[in-house]
Amino acid sequence: MKNKTFLPASLKDKQEILSLYHSMIGTEGCTWSADYPNEEILENDFKRQAIFVMKNEKDEIIGTISIDDDKEVDGLTCWSGSLKPAAEVARLAIKSTYQNQGLARLMLQRTMEELKKRNYKSVHFLVSKTNVKALRSYARLNFEKKGESNLYGEDWWCYEKELV
Repeated sequence: MKNKTFLPASLKDKQEILSLYHSMIGTEGCTWSADYPNEEILENDFKRQAIFVMKNEKDEIIGTISIDDDKEVDGLTCWSGSLKPAAEVARLAIKSTYQNQGLARLMLQRTMEELKKRNYKSVHFLVSKTNVKALRSYARLNFEKKGESNLYGEDWWCYEKELV
């Protein structure tokens, strides 16, 4: 994992991020489609300074993650009321040639550090019940399964973690 840099994405990264999103479509456990995530969502992430990338030594994007602003997810009743303000992380993607190296966990850890700096008390997210790789990764970070939901035509596990 040496020579990997985690930083806020810049507008020059936009097409590379979109390409990474599209490369995930159809992979095991991925619920994304040609319509999601899209350029509009990405632009909104940039406006909110809520998208981060991990780059390799060649300055290529090998991963991306966003802090989402989804009222439906935030409104789920499974989240702990005492852990607010809370942030949702979403759209975590690791380039296929870099998967299974712990980079998703590293990106989540770095994002949680960023959320603490922004004074959030907790982080939560949805994960597809069929995304075995993601479920394994989140278990290692001691996220607590808080419930389940059905949003956007998919079945999800709801995970949450206090930021300490």
